[in-house]
This record gives sequence, structure tokens and C-alpha cells, in this order.
Amino acid sequence: MALPPPDPQFVLRGTSAPVHTLHFSCGGPEPDIPLLFSGSENGLIHVWNLKTHRVDTALDGHGRKSVYCVETMGGKDRLLSQGRDQRICLWDLAEGRTSVTDSVFTEHVGFCRCSLLKVAQGRWLMAMAARSLEEVQILELPSKTSVCTLKPEVGAKLGMPMCLKLWQLSCGSQPVLLAGYEDGSVVLWNVSMGKALSQLICHQEPVMSLDFDSEKAKGISGSSEKVLSIWSLNEQQNLQVYKTHKLVNAGISDITIRPDKKILATAGWDHRIRIFGWKKLKPLAVLDYHTATVHCVSFSDHSNPQERLLAAGSKDQRISVWSIYAQT
Repeated sequence: MALPPPDPQFVLRGTSAPVHTLHFSCGGPEPDIPLLFSGSENGLIHVWNLKTHRVDTALDGHGRKSVYCVETMGGKDRLLSQGRDQRICLWDLAEGRTSVTDSVFTEHVGFCRCSLLKVAQGRWLMAMAARSLEEVQILELPSKTSVCTLKPEVGAKLGMPMCLKLWQLSCGSQPVLLAGYEDGSVVLWNVSMGKALSQLICHQEPVMSLDFDSEKAKGISGSSEKVLSIWSLNEQQNLQVYKTHKLVNAGISDITIRPDKKILATAGWDHRIRIFGWKKLKPLAVLDYHTATVHCVSFSDHSNPQERLLAAGSKDQRISVWSIYAQT
């Protein structure tokens, strides 16, 4: 007999707006307080203290336009956020500061979250959807130098980039970008050469979210359809469909693989969070708490596996925090 799904460990309230993005910062040295960053539709970024379950700080840098991406850059004091004001902001939160130190104007009107990759100490690559509808721009941070612009071949009707994932096999190896597009395809780009290596049609509808496991060379994507697509990357750098998984209800807003590559979580339009084993995509749990679309899911980076958490942010203005399969 399967165990009933658990209740959330706790629920964070007080954003006063739908929650569109979540990011943990928990892996620091003791006595570091584990934090959760959330970005809301009202343009605020909340910094939640996971010991008190309260907001430590509220950051306001996007002119009250929806924030849909928040990432830390090598520690909880350096923050990057992206909003519907077409700006990506860099923040310095050290010693209680709440200031935007720099920003990049994206000129992009969609909801495509940027993707960050640390390439050296203090140096990052950032991929973002560009002004021209089908293009992706790669910048180096903090210098904001343009590395390249990735343009589909003439005649390729990919539509807008919807989701991006920068990665590299090992530190120092060539950075690569996976991009999901409006036409349902996933494209693998070589960043240094600025060219597409492989393209795979994974969905009939726009790719809403994807994640990739570079160790297993395997990725997963979701769309507005009732299907998850799992695909792999062979030695020749070609993408191929590995398998598909049929869902009960249509619509996936977000997918994330836990850092230990054991399980993954999906955020559903049907208000539910689904947990799968990553190895065989075995359904493990359906977490049913929210009363509206779940927009985002994020796993914590606690160094102790027993303390690992999963957070989900919803249109219902709540953030549910779960402790599940922490022992695996």
C-alpha cells in the first residue's frame, strides 16, 4: 500500500501576489541561515529566513513589474533578478544592503528566464532571450561583454526562445546551451562557435520548461500538453527522444531535477506538484496543496541530505515548502 502524500512542512504567506520564481541559498558554512528567495508578480523579491519562516528583506528593483527569475551568484550576498520591466538586475546584499549595483536591459518582452553558468572565480556567462524574437544573447558578467548572439538558420521557424539552460561537462570545458522554443523544439548550441549542433522536436506546443542532467547526458521538458518528453544527447552531440511520459492533466510551468539527480519535480497548471524518480521517470508522489496554478518549483542546496527541501510557488500567493525523499 502506497503511503499517502505528505502535507507541506510549512507554508510561507505574505507575498500579496502570485509567486513566479524561487531560489534557495542554504549550502553555506554554519552558522549560515538558510534562505529562500522568491520573485512575485508585484515586482518584489522576498528574502525568506527558513528558520523563522518570515521575510528578512523585501527588495524592490523592477518598478512593480513581475519578477520571474532570481539566482544567487556564488553566495547569498550577490543576487541576479529578471523582471517584466525588461531588466536583469544585479544586487549587493552584503552587510544588510539592498541596492541594485548594475543592470542589463534585455529589450525582450516574453517570459524566458535567463540562465547563468559560473565559468571562473567571479566570472559568469548569462544566456538571455534577445530583442530580435528568435535570438538568444550570451553575455559575460560582471563585465556585460557580449560573447555571441545565437541566431537560428534562415528559414528555421523556431519562434521565440521559451526556456534556456547553460551548462558545461566540466570546469574549463566548452559552454553549451540548451534552448526550448515556441515551435516545440529543443536546440543544442555551441556557445563558442555560435552555432546549432542539434535540433529535436519534443512537443507539439511551446516548450515551457526544461532541465538537463549533464552527468547522464539526459534532459526533460514540459509544455502545455499532457506529456513530459525525456531526451538524451549522444556522443556525436545529437539530441534524440529517449521516452515520453503521459500526464493526467495538461500544462507544466516548471521542471527541476534535484542536485543529487535522484528525483525531479514538476509544477502543474492543475495546481499540483508531481515528483518522479529521475532514473526511470517512475511517479513517486502527487503533492496537492495549492488552489491555483503552480508556477515554479525549486530544490534546496542543503549540504546535509536530511535537511533538503522542495519549495513551490503558486498563483494563489503562497509558497509551500516540503521535506520529501530526503533520505534517498
